[in-house]
Amino acid sequence: MSDSNVFVIENGVLKKYRGKGGDVVIPDGVTEIGDWAFSGCAKLKSVTIPDGVTKIGERAFSGCEKLADGEGMVVVEGILFDYSGPGGDVVIPDGVTKIGEWAFSGCTSLTGVTIPGSVTSIDNWAFFGCTSLTGVTIPGGVTKIGEGAFLGCQKLKSVTIPDSVTEIGNWAFSDCVKLKSISMAGSKAKLTKDVFGYYCSLPTGLVSQIGALYPHMADGALKQ
Repeated sequence: MSDSNVFVIENGVLKKYRGKGGDVVIPDGVTEIGDWAFSGCAKLKSVTIPDGVTKIGERAFSGCEKLADGEGMVVVEGILFDYSGPGGDVVIPDGVTKIGEWAFSGCTSLTGVTIPGSVTSIDNWAFFGCTSLTGVTIPGGVTKIGEGAFLGCQKLKSVTIPDSVTEIGNWAFSDCVKLKSISMAGSKAKLTKDVFGYYCSLPTGLVSQIGALYPHMADGALKQ
């Protein structure tokens, strides 16, 4: 099968891969791998990316099970796209720079996660619905926590957010019903009223920072 049939490329953007998997070499001239380009390609074993590629889109390699390392993580060019491991306490390897959208979402057996200092972004919905996750320390160097990043982590009790974080998306910690300890010393992140949603118990230490956004807050507890 010729490259023109295997790769859908428009203006340097690889929009879709239509091949059978195996060992794939992306052709020269591609500068961007689009969203979902290889998603669901269960037989993809390896991929060679040309030096000219400057951007890899969201979910580009999600569902590529054979790309996963021994721990069940699909990491391409420093982006952690997917996790299919057994859960428990997971250590993300050094060198990962971004935890991609939906990477751990729905992993109900995930109880803990160690995030390396190389990570700069935790993208939208990255840990959505990880209902057994109890605590997370976000390392210095992370600048963004995306929308819904920890939404629905119903056993999450404590979060440490470093002063490097400047952006926290809406609903990032919504429906974290047991969240009571948040360390944000020195954080410059702007908080909107939707970051925590309506189903968190906030520590009193945050009252002075976000009390104006939550007129219904009493004794540090968020109530509808």
